[in-house]
Amino acid sequence: MRNYNISIIKGDGIGPEIVDEAIKVLDTVSGACDFTLDYKEYLMGGIAIDETGVPLPPETVPGVLASDACLFGAIGGEKWDNLPRELRPESGLLKLREELGVYANLRPAIVYDELVNASTLKPEVIQGCDIMVVRELIGGIYFGQPRANDGNKAYNTMVYTKDEIIRIGKQAFEFAMKRDKRLCSVDKANVLEVSQLWRDTMIELSKDYPEVELTHMYVDNAAMQLVRNPKQFDVIVTGNIFGDILSDTASMVVGSIGLLPSASSGDKTAVYEPIHGSAPDIAGQGIANPIATIESAAMMLRYSLGEEKAADMITNAIKNVLKDGYRTKDLSSFDAKEVLSTTEMGSVIAEYSVK
Repeated sequence: MRNYNISIIKGDGIGPEIVDEAIKVLDTVSGACDFTLDYKEYLMGGIAIDETGVPLPPETVPGVLASDACLFGAIGGEKWDNLPRELRPESGLLKLREELGVYANLRPAIVYDELVNASTLKPEVIQGCDIMVVRELIGGIYFGQPRANDGNKAYNTMVYTKDEIIRIGKQAFEFAMKRDKRLCSVDKANVLEVSQLWRDTMIELSKDYPEVELTHMYVDNAAMQLVRNPKQFDVIVTGNIFGDILSDTASMVVGSIGLLPSASSGDKTAVYEPIHGSAPDIAGQGIANPIATIESAAMMLRYSLGEEKAADMITNAIKNVLKDGYRTKDLSSFDAKEVLSTTEMGSVIAEYSVK
């Protein structure tokens, strides 16, 4: 029997609730597909600060590196917002990403037919939308040096090397080859030198992928086009800060940020997580939507473990659960037959996955 070691970081707010539901579904499909998952939990974020004094305890990184994949919930909250920046939960997450070398953040945005009315956009604009945003994750302005804030003047540095652009570009071209063979590279080359290097490198790299149609778009126009005509996109590749913004824009095209998963991968252990935050205002109320985390678990099965059948079981279960009218509170206004709690939604998806 195949066995995999999975590191778990539940984090803060609704993190523990949604991760628990993903584990429930994983255990169901693994049993049906004749493999086992061994979980080991590690701390990061606000809970780590409360228990250890730092947002990323020293045992977390080696623990994650020793696993086959990492399933992560969410971190942060107002409780820790006034700490020095290096002690905030988000600093722990950035450090984890850097230590793991997860330079490629994959964020699919798929419109489910059953939730086409959940978006603020017209159904005819979004129906059939299926976008993959490939975001560079450990470079750019979030990591660039020098950076400082002396209370009177602050600055950050946006830096990319050609090698960093090539490695994320290759990931994006490979995904485009498996999809509709269309890749849009988003930058701001009209005003930023770093973006001009990005564009030049993508053009150079495209010679190795003659079947892929490469187009370019400035980030401001890309944000507008995602709202105006999202179906024009297949795969989008962009830098860290632009990808952060555009992937959240794509989430509202879909209709709920609670539906979108993500994968952060490199040459070591990959991390799988929902793109939404820790939502401390609803933590413990049993109303959080676990679908994005469960879908992230399906991505983990597919990309890190190679368990395609089990991944398909989960994604098909989610589609059928939504088709049959089951909703969490955030989606209760959209053709809901029954509104479920967080744990009830996890249980229904688990049940549907082995039907």
